[in-house]
Amino acid sequence: MAKPDWKRRLLVLAVVLVVLAVPLAWFGWYKFFREVDQPQWITGDPTMNFLYGSIGSESEAGMPYWIVVVLPRIFGDQYLPGPGGYASLGLPWEQGREFPAGFSKKTVGFERVAFNCALCHATTYRIDETTQPVIVAAGGSHTADIQGLLEFFSKSAADPRFNADTILTEIDLAYRLSWIDRMIYKFLAIPLTRKQLVSQGEDFAWADSRPRWGPGRDAPMNLTKFNFLGLPQDDSVDNTDFPSIWHLNARVQEGRTWPEEDYALEADFAKLDIDPSRLMLMNLAGDTTSFRSVVIDSALGLRAQNTPFFHQRMRDLEEWLRELPPPDYPLEIDTELAASGAQHFESHCAGCHATGRDNRMGTVIALEDIGTDPERTNAWTREAADGANAKVAEFDIQRTPMSKPERPGYIAMQLDGIWLRAPYLHNGSVPTVRALLEPARCRPDTFHRGYDVLDAGDVGFVSRSCAIASRPPPDGCELETVQPKCVPAGKGWKYDTREKGNGNRGHEFGTALDPDEKNSLVEYLKTL
Repeated sequence: MAKPDWKRRLLVLAVVLVVLAVPLAWFGWYKFFREVDQPQWITGDPTMNFLYGSIGSESEAGMPYWIVVVLPRIFGDQYLPGPGGYASLGLPWEQGREFPAGFSKKTVGFERVAFNCALCHATTYRIDETTQPVIVAAGGSHTADIQGLLEFFSKSAADPRFNADTILTEIDLAYRLSWIDRMIYKFLAIPLTRKQLVSQGEDFAWADSRPRWGPGRDAPMNLTKFNFLGLPQDDSVDNTDFPSIWHLNARVQEGRTWPEEDYALEADFAKLDIDPSRLMLMNLAGDTTSFRSVVIDSALGLRAQNTPFFHQRMRDLEEWLRELPPPDYPLEIDTELAASGAQHFESHCAGCHATGRDNRMGTVIALEDIGTDPERTNAWTREAADGANAKVAEFDIQRTPMSKPERPGYIAMQLDGIWLRAPYLHNGSVPTVRALLEPARCRPDTFHRGYDVLDAGDVGFVSRSCAIASRPPPDGCELETVQPKCVPAGKGWKYDTREKGNGNRGHEFGTALDPDEKNSLVEYLKTL
């Protein structure tokens, strides 16, 4: 008996839909979700992987590749500080590379660009003005203007020229998209990216009412409080320098530890079966209890996704950074003078900064002892720590808890590669090691940071403005600076220690040494 006509038609329709659904589903997967591994030159080299490798944030936070390419060409004259595209923001950029360090390019359906750890932890130096910059992975970037980068994106997105016609016309000058990709960019990629960047600008608007971060800094705890947790805004200022993150194993002191991988996620140390007084603390003010926690939280801040790739990437990063040595000082060292300085290091510095001993390194030095600017440590609260722990637990990610030390202060840091970690103190308020050995009132009130030529004499980077290079020191100060150079006009960013959170007081250890003793100590520190 023949099937009713309506049943036959329904069956035909179902077959047609299935036939159409399969290629449509494949097309959707291929154009929007298909993941392609990055090339071997990135993934096969740990350094390249750190500088340019994915941390798993492209699907959530990645911007379409061609939009990232053409934005500086369209909006650079108005919203970037100078020529050179993203490099004008102080982002380290190797010759021959497509993007600066910290930009990861990966195909997730289409080519996307996201950010990784090197955006804040790749630093550069030059021996003099004529040499090419040397890029060092895992150093704290002293030149990258992250606030400027965020503002460039948000201001560009708010500009009426951020539209499909303008952007596609600029893309056409470099590359001819296929018709399908052109339609994806026109109707999806460009409008959605604009919406995302405008929203991002609104999310970071709180930073406009505070002193600028400037090159080499961000506001890590307020970023956590206001952006990651959505806590009510306060008037705190926590502008903080990016620290170096190399050679982590050298930071583990005798009798101290970081918890191992298999631990419970608890905000209360009492439940961890770990003596908190024996922990190696991280995050400059001791707010984080292991390096693994720092890596995970930083990646989540860049909107990395909780995937098997993410967890493996975090483990690989930590393992590599544990062993990665700091770079050697690239200039000649007076070994005899350095040997003399080693004695002064033992007398004035080793109790907090010598590695491999049972001393105060990795512990919080209370504000009343260290005397440095309190804004950064006071910006973090126990409420924020508990909120961050709960938020990460929601992602089903295991890491040691963030906390709030009972006595606010700053942790004593190891000094390896100290020659490449200027400016100094947690907020980058002292330009050179030699200046740090002077009483606070004798340190410069203003200087320029973000210039990458080494100051071979004072240790740090050339930081004095040429316009004020000959200004005499304050009365009673006998700073015998060796620095013969100054920052050229138009280079660097003026840092003012009188702004909130930028204070350069405190840490007056070794300031009573005579000038020759200070010079020998500076020479010794070049060897670390």
